[in-house]
Amino acid sequence: MQAALQARSKLTDRYQTTVPAEVRSALKLGKKDHLKYSISANGDVILQKDSGEEEDPAIVAFLGFLARDMEANPQRVEPLGADFMARVASLTQDVEIDLDAPLSPDDE
Repeated sequence: MQAALQARSKLTDRYQTTVPAEVRSALKLGKKDHLKYSISANGDVILQKDSGEEEDPAIVAFLGFLARDMEANPQRVEPLGADFMARVASLTQDVEIDLDAPLSPDDE
């Protein structure tokens, strides 16, 4: 898989590095932002801006299961069909969503 962006940096004697400008820009990083590193079994590293929110371990485990299953069985991965998408649209056609509304009264 070809990366959309590649950049290099060097570790100092204290194992520190500067995040290259291209990466800071792509991840919309600012000073004092936190980073998250995810390392796959084959050594690939994913660097993300950390939102600071705690992850649900059940969801993390489930998503990991899905990722492993898709990697082991790519023949099972299929696009969503037009019939399925039409069914979803028919089930949600009268549903109104306000993306700016608070999730709960505590969020106001």
